[in-house]
Amino acid sequence: MDQTLLKKLRILADAAKYDASCASSGGAKRAAGDGAVGSTTGAGICHSYTPDGRCVSLLKILLTNYCLFDCAYCINRRSSNVQRARFSVEEVVQLTLGFYKRNYIEGLFLSSGIIRSPDYTMEQMMLVARTLRQEHGFAGYIHLKTIPEASPWLIEQAGLWADRLSVNLELASAESLGRLAPEKDGATIQASMGQMHERIVEAKEERRRFSPAGQSTQMIVGADDTTDEAVLDTSARLYGRYAMKRVYYSAFSPIPEASIALPAKAPPLQREHRLYQADWLLRYYGFTVQDIAAGGEAGMLDLEIDPKLAWALKHREQFPVDVNVADREMLLRVPGLGARAVDKIVASRRHTKLRLEDLARLTAGMKRARPFLITADHHPARLTDRQDLRQRLTAAPARQMSLF
Repeated sequence: MDQTLLKKLRILADAAKYDASCASSGGAKRAAGDGAVGSTTGAGICHSYTPDGRCVSLLKILLTNYCLFDCAYCINRRSSNVQRARFSVEEVVQLTLGFYKRNYIEGLFLSSGIIRSPDYTMEQMMLVARTLRQEHGFAGYIHLKTIPEASPWLIEQAGLWADRLSVNLELASAESLGRLAPEKDGATIQASMGQMHERIVEAKEERRRFSPAGQSTQMIVGADDTTDEAVLDTSARLYGRYAMKRVYYSAFSPIPEASIALPAKAPPLQREHRLYQADWLLRYYGFTVQDIAAGGEAGMLDLEIDPKLAWALKHREQFPVDVNVADREMLLRVPGLGARAVDKIVASRRHTKLRLEDLARLTAGMKRARPFLITADHHPARLTDRQDLRQRLTAAPARQMSLF
């Protein structure tokens, strides 16, 4: 590889590391054929997906880390004293194809600082995707970070070539966004999300292509004093209003020569992890923001235990539950039981009375779930009589970073 291009790659790949919102889950499965390059399926293509659906083999870079904006929390802000670089459209295309042909990646995640204007920057990113698709027949995954201030027409064009679009909300609090990123406007960002959502819905109804893997966003956690409850409340609104595929949470990382408006220390990474667990409960387990927040104190999640266990311990009077009669919604609230395990339990109990050994075959979380469940041969004490339960459960060797 040319040394100048390699130097740019080092700078702009490192500059992209703070953006967590790249994923290929939900992308259309397109097999390469008729000379097409790249694929998200088919012989010879090896994928590595994380349990929540994220693809780990994307080329993740910025088009440039020059930026007209001066967001206090961003390492690439215009006042930052960092080494700058910029790719041309042709260079990004060359890198993507080169890495794909070496079997290093299955797709591209492209974001950028703002150069010249939002429209110019959005046009350059759109041209990368269009060139890959039209001129090189690239059928792999493409995720473009959109710029909310850009022309709706350019965002429309980007959606024709990308599998997923995203725009970062950045901060859950509009007040904090105005203070730390005065050139950004929360209303403009959400208007852009609304526009993308409308186009995605229209495209599905008309059976045409527009960002088929939907849209995602990211919020920074710990750059201001916003509580976990407020962050999750914002996420719930985004899921409900814009059918967001995913909200990502990124723990604030202190940057050189930082503004005094920012905290001197990063929040514990465990806070980010707890927010992801809570987000999962919102989307797949029927919990509300209020349910989740009730497990912590003062709007903050408990860092020592996951939010499902925290809820269960705050509602001991509802446990243990009988797996042979309890409804699905209540079983989903049992620590140690995932959604798939619950579905297996509901299906199996139609044919037999479930015993402990049956549950052990249906879930790997039996040790965790046992105090919360009644089976045909297991009748534990009421949780209101088990004041040492939290201590006993948290004292067990932690395998965790799984969700529950």
